[in-house]
Amino acid sequence: MSEVPRGRMFSKWNSGNLVMYPGDCPGDVYFVDGTNGASTNSGESWEQALDTIDGAVNKCTANNGDVIAVAPYHTENLAADSAIDVDLAGVAIVGIRRGRLMPTLTATAAAGDLKLAAANTSISNIRFLGGIDAVSGCVEVSGADCAILNCEYRDVTGQATDAIITTNAAERLLIDGYKHIGAAAAGANSAIAIVGAVDSVEVRNFWIYGNFAVGAIDFRTTASTCAWIHSGTIWTENAADVAIVDTVTASTGIIGPDINIMVKDNAANITEAVTGATFVVMDPVYVCNLVNEKALLINWTASVDE
Repeated sequence: MSEVPRGRMFSKWNSGNLVMYPGDCPGDVYFVDGTNGASTNSGESWEQALDTIDGAVNKCTANNGDVIAVAPYHTENLAADSAIDVDLAGVAIVGIRRGRLMPTLTATAAAGDLKLAAANTSISNIRFLGGIDAVSGCVEVSGADCAILNCEYRDVTGQATDAIITTNAAERLLIDGYKHIGAAAAGANSAIAIVGAVDSVEVRNFWIYGNFAVGAIDFRTTASTCAWIHSGTIWTENAADVAIVDTVTASTGIIGPDINIMVKDNAANITEAVTGATFVVMDPVYVCNLVNEKALLINWTASVDE
């Protein structure tokens, strides 16, 4: 099959398996396969796949509803700032998963990243690897109404200082289904850094592990408003024992419900697992601070019916 019929499914035999892919979208579909593709191809079918995601972005049209389908075995290096620059509004990058196999992008430079730089752009089913120490943001979001869906980060050679980072233009960002597998050793500041006055960010259905000197989810630089962090698990190996932190101390939002936090020390640190002078907590938010113990509800001051 050479072309993708609109509104149908399309398929391809891969290593003896018939893999089905959705082809229903309002715009055009472009295909990326670093193993079999080429920069000179049209990108309009798997047989004519491009070899890089950025090459496919360059084929897209802004606000056309275009989709970039990425093969499950595709790999690329993020070797420079804006190595992949999603700078056209409305473009969706969709990794094709096969079990735990998913497209993988490895940061090989401290500034190497994928940027969601235009409004209404998204990435889904993409794995990011920390292939060099002190990477500052494998994913940077500077567009409004963007989404990071079912993506993950893994520490390999070196730790990312911050795996996902925003600018103050990332209004209404959605991070859903994010998995972060960091290192037990020190080196990271956060998994997700909400930088600047970001309005209405939502982080949900997450699993985060690592040694975070600041906090697994960190609001910094300028106060954000109307954030919602819920339905997730954080395990931090850092003695600072902070899982969710507002280092500005003026951000507003709701923490919870359905958050589970494991902190490192057996001390009076249950309350400090979430810090932020103007956050509110919606139980259940559970915190545990020693192995072989059962978690407690976070002991923030309860509201009083006046």
